[in-house]
Amino acid sequence: MAWVGFGALVLVLLVVDLLAHRKKHGESKRSAIAWSVGWIALGLGFSFFVWRAYGSQAAHEYLGAWLIEKSLSLDNLFVFLVIFRSLSVPEDEQRRVLFWGIFGALVFRALFIFAGVEALQRWHAVVYVFGFILLFTAFRVAREDPAEKRDSKLVHWLARRLPVTTVVEGARFIVRRDGRRVATPLLVALIAIELTDIAFAVDSVPAALAVSHEPFIVYTSNVFAILGLRALYIALAHVITELRYLHYGLAAVLAFAGLKMIVPDHWIHVPPLVSVAVIVGCIGTAVIASLQARARQRRRQPAPPKGPGSSTVDPREAHV
Repeated sequence: MAWVGFGALVLVLLVVDLLAHRKKHGESKRSAIAWSVGWIALGLGFSFFVWRAYGSQAAHEYLGAWLIEKSLSLDNLFVFLVIFRSLSVPEDEQRRVLFWGIFGALVFRALFIFAGVEALQRWHAVVYVFGFILLFTAFRVAREDPAEKRDSKLVHWLARRLPVTTVVEGARFIVRRDGRRVATPLLVALIAIELTDIAFAVDSVPAALAVSHEPFIVYTSNVFAILGLRALYIALAHVITELRYLHYGLAAVLAFAGLKMIVPDHWIHVPPLVSVAVIVGCIGTAVIASLQARARQRRRQPAPPKGPGSSTVDPREAHV
């Protein structure tokens, strides 16, 4: 019954999200921030249902898995930004691509999660495989600053292998040219986002499984973290690249999840609530450090002239 109720709830939320953003309604930055707050509140609120239905231990595991997925989803925003820039997709059409990209992500995450849980139940050694994958990913994320990426190799790879138009054709994903069907940049962006999410799932799903092996907890936490990605992207697209230390926080979260999987529980037992505190501490420290660095950089920048009276140029020369 919990699965049925959750499926019905997600279906309703998808319909509401689609109708609310139809005809460009609710797409301003202020509205996106409000929607992001609402999605976060909904994700946190679902933990009360988990607590009432399965107990406090399950609720703590849900919060830990939700925070991991929500934190790692910030890395997705960098990739979304690079993909849309590479294809010159207008902001008005980015929302449509993100909606269908998130819908596909819900399906692929379900496949990854149930396959991962089944593998953990059948072969215990898979725990160490997942753990080393997370540690390797943490090392890679710490070395590569996603904010420095300006182009997408995946987009160029797809563009070379698909018949693609050079301009966006409104809201259409496929158009007819010279008697044959060709893809628009929107379809290329959608495929790139889906493939990227599959690659991210290889990291995020094991990280969530480090907190809980219960499919319902892991999948619901992933879904509620993913559902608000579109609004979060609209709200943070112009500032996400300025969080220069965020990737270090994400790397720390991945490393923590990897070590939690590799180190036997009877050696070091990390309660779910402690996992929540560690995740919040890693991401919070990275965000605060990034904001402080941004503020210091702005203070060092010379202030622009406030008006004609502040200029050292003679007003008559300026007029000429």
